[in-house]
Amino acid sequence: MDNNKTPHILVVDDEKEICDLIEIYLTQEGFQIEKRYNAYTILRDIEKFKIDLVILDVMMPDIDGLEALEMIREKYNIPVIFLSAKSSEDDKIVGLLKGADDYIAKPFNAMELVARVKSQLRRASTYNRPIGEANSIIQANDLVIDTKKKQVLLDGESVKLTRIEYQILILLASDPETVYSTEDIFTKIWKEKPTNANNTIMVHIRKLREKIEREPRKPRHVKTVWGIGYKFSL
Repeated sequence: MDNNKTPHILVVDDEKEICDLIEIYLTQEGFQIEKRYNAYTILRDIEKFKIDLVILDVMMPDIDGLEALEMIREKYNIPVIFLSAKSSEDDKIVGLLKGADDYIAKPFNAMELVARVKSQLRRASTYNRPIGEANSIIQANDLVIDTKKKQVLLDGESVKLTRIEYQILILLASDPETVYSTEDIFTKIWKEKPTNANNTIMVHIRKLREKIEREPRKPRHVKTVWGIGYKFSL
């Protein structure tokens, strides 16, 4: 995201009142808002309006939020915040496993919504910021991480990670054998006070292992240190 550009946010919810309410809150913060009441044109809208973040309702007729998220992730890695009346831990985990960056339960607090949007935009901006060339390659056997190109290779084949998966991997791999607690990881990645850190980090670690480990149940690189947290092993 261009730091000089006013963030453009797409809100997709079949409840018009919810869209209008979110528009009021976020417009007051200086964001540009596009509203849609279904997900039919979501990919076209993301491209047309150069969308920086999507707020996406889970329960919608025809194309629901989970299907829409899969469509987004085929082409874009922009932040997606799920909004849903279903607030159980299982529902949140499903959303995160599908590739959502955050999950807010209805009814939501206006200040919390604004804070989470700003947090996701900050992390997206950090993720896309150019970095120095020094020490840009991290190699661990068949796994190669190129921080300059923001590319991860396994046996020479590119591995597609979500933004959060990539950030967690870089955090751990940049300091091999150092153990990070789930609270440490959450604070460093989300840049905010840990909330439900254990489950959130566990979900992302599981997905990360499925992509970079030959045997995800017996990981060689992203290892669990029981009772403490996680570490990266070369």
